[in-house]
Amino acid sequence: MAEITMDMIKKLREKTAAGFMDCKKALEEAGGDMEKAVDLLRQKGLAVAAKRADKATNEGVVAAYIHANKKLGAMVEVNCETDFVARTEEFQQFAYDIAMHIAAANPICVAREDIPEDILNREKEIYIAQAKESGKPEHVIEKIVQGKLEKFYKEVVLLEQPFVKNPDLTIQDILNELMSKTGERVQIKRFARFQVGEE
Repeated sequence: MAEITMDMIKKLREKTAAGFMDCKKALEEAGGDMEKAVDLLRQKGLAVAAKRADKATNEGVVAAYIHANKKLGAMVEVNCETDFVARTEEFQQFAYDIAMHIAAANPICVAREDIPEDILNREKEIYIAQAKESGKPEHVIEKIVQGKLEKFYKEVVLLEQPFVKNPDLTIQDILNELMSKTGERVQIKRFARFQVGEE
């Protein structure tokens, strides 16, 4: 059994933002393997998220981020189940971080299913045309198009984007971690991004 050191726990906390005891338990369970411990913590977050999927989220906050040059900003509505959680520093910090991420990463929607159909169809047509030009057979073209669509989702879908403050985690990962910590369903409802001179 590998010895779990304070340094290992600290590193895992930095990577995942999970609580001290959760990190210690995950490292013990993973036999000191850092990557396995990260996966265990993510699965725990997903399990909590799944359990609470049907809970109403009628509380929350609207957070705003304005870049230092005052030419770029974003607002986001993040919902949770209770006013108690909405007022916590951790929840408010999460909402602020999401607003900052939106300003920096410029997503077009919260989830895959929110992508406007015309944008999705246009992307598909471009990928199909590119694949056909390369002379690939039909069954290969489908795989190429699917692969390019997955990459497109990671670029434009908020929940699938790598978090600007920690690119090892997606926005969905940090959302799952927050749900795991608060024990409540948390939902990024909507957002708006503003940039001077941009239509």
